[in-house]
Amino acid sequence: MSFISRTEKSALITGASSGIGKATALEFAKAGINLALVSRSPEKLEAVAQAAIEAGVKAKAYILDLAEVEQVKEKISAIASDFGSIDILVNNAGMGYTNTLSDTSLIDWQQVINLNLTSVFQCIQGILPMMRDRGQGTIINVASIAAKQVFPQWGAYSVSKFGIMALSKTLAAEERQNGIRVTAICPGSVNSSLWDTETVKANFDRSAMLTPEVVAQSILHTTLLPASAVIEELILMPNVGTF
Repeated sequence: MSFISRTEKSALITGASSGIGKATALEFAKAGINLALVSRSPEKLEAVAQAAIEAGVKAKAYILDLAEVEQVKEKISAIASDFGSIDILVNNAGMGYTNTLSDTSLIDWQQVINLNLTSVFQCIQGILPMMRDRGQGTIINVASIAAKQVFPQWGAYSVSKFGIMALSKTLAAEERQNGIRVTAICPGSVNSSLWDTETVKANFDRSAMLTPEVVAQSILHTTLLPASAVIEELILMPNVGTF
């Protein structure tokens, strides 16, 4: 009987302490992918790292507040240098926000754009040199169905996610010649802690939503494609549709 050997890979995941980020970390660990885990929640992040280690991979927790965008590029680069070569970057960290555009303050607007869009841009800049040097890499940006259609009172959030789509498509066009693949994944409503945050005021049936684990399985699938193929955009919806 013959076995196909796997090349050991490493991934950096932001927002890895809960929700889609945590689920993705655990799916990656089961697939044998080493993990540099980034979040601002020390205890939760350490628990995810320990679970990954118990699954048999190398995992390390790095505490970083991505909302402080001025330091993100430098610190992500330092994390990559400390952990070793990063083959996969999953930009998952973000926040939800609901309000009409007319009632959205400039401070709130900038907070949403900084975390959901600018920090992703800075994470990419922190990792790109390493991927270019190696002539390969996969970057997955977690967007949202709100990157494809707008919803009343989700204006600032939708703008940030439409921006993620433009960022992803431009990056893909610029970096494919360097062997770097870029995927934007657009899930519908996901049953995560986003709905419990102070900045989101919405009341939906969370039992009908996607689970973080289903989204994580889709993210893993995109990374396991042969290097000659890429899923540039993936829309993943609950069977009940958009709500």
